[in-house]
Amino acid sequence: MTNKALIAMSGGVDSSVAAFLTKDMGYDATGITLKLFDNEDIGEKREKTCCSLDDIDDARRVCLKLGIPYYVYNFKDSFKENVINRFIRAYENGTTPNPCIDCNRFIKFEKLIRRAEELDFDCVVTGHYSTIEYDKGADRYLLKKSVDSTKDQSYVLYCLTQRQLAKTLLPLGTYTKEKVREIANELGLINARKHDSQDICFVPDGDYAKFIEQYTGRTYPNGNFVDTKGHILGEHKGIIRYTVGQRKGLGLALPHPMYVKEKNLDTNEVILCDNNELFSKELYTTDINLITCDKIDKPIKVKARVRYSQPEKDAIVEQIDDNTLHIVFDEPQRAISKGQAAVLYDGEYVVGGGTIL
Repeated sequence: MTNKALIAMSGGVDSSVAAFLTKDMGYDATGITLKLFDNEDIGEKREKTCCSLDDIDDARRVCLKLGIPYYVYNFKDSFKENVINRFIRAYENGTTPNPCIDCNRFIKFEKLIRRAEELDFDCVVTGHYSTIEYDKGADRYLLKKSVDSTKDQSYVLYCLTQRQLAKTLLPLGTYTKEKVREIANELGLINARKHDSQDICFVPDGDYAKFIEQYTGRTYPNGNFVDTKGHILGEHKGIIRYTVGQRKGLGLALPHPMYVKEKNLDTNEVILCDNNELFSKELYTTDINLITCDKIDKPIKVKARVRYSQPEKDAIVEQIDDNTLHIVFDEPQRAISKGQAAVLYDGEYVVGGGTIL
């Protein structure tokens, strides 16, 4: 009996080639696109190009080209609750969210896998650049980095559980981006040269503060910029407009560069510091997920990343309790931000990770 695969298609080249490779492996493939929001929901004008509608059309045409069925699933309510609202709450609470991780965790690899099971599909397929392997000796599924280090997306997949890894296929993990575009060209796919999306999908212009104010209908009061000793340096324009490590866009005339160190919600203050004060050696994470093991029984050496674009750094990790990791780096790291993910690696494999406290 042929295995049935449900392929999450964004309309981009990666998921389109993933669909081709899945079918080429002999799966009974079906393409789907997740309808996550309407233009009006995110403050976009109707007449403005709507990436979601364009992408749906591109995905549909790719499926027609590949000769596989195509459907659109409406996940707007779940996306609003688990991604957009979490994004807004994080900024309001002074932390820095990672909505792509939330989307993977709550939508693509939770709600979508449940939908696939309800429809008797054997697995869900995405165009992420990473690989899933099964270790017979350990009886565990493992998450491995992509062979294309410039496109590796293992960082945003650390939250996958054993159940989800067992139900997921990632065909692009052994391909480079260049090879993926080459395959799309050879197939004559409409999106072979389509640019990769760079921004958060529901904030296409990258202006997070404007989106939050428009979406919530709320305004966020001005307050003081202060240094680490409490001296007032000027006035900020609302606490949601600033992130840890930020230098540009402060609107201050200062004698030397200063950076956002933290935000005090109680006093509505944004604390600024010199660059050398942004560095710290340790952090704690909550809401952890471990992949290579059920529990870290003793401190172990790992490589760790505290943001998507950062290289891995040497560290020691210790599990404090069922939901807390303590990570100590060999060297101080710059601008560790509450709300971002700390992801741990052992060579090419993802050990696990959690949300920075």
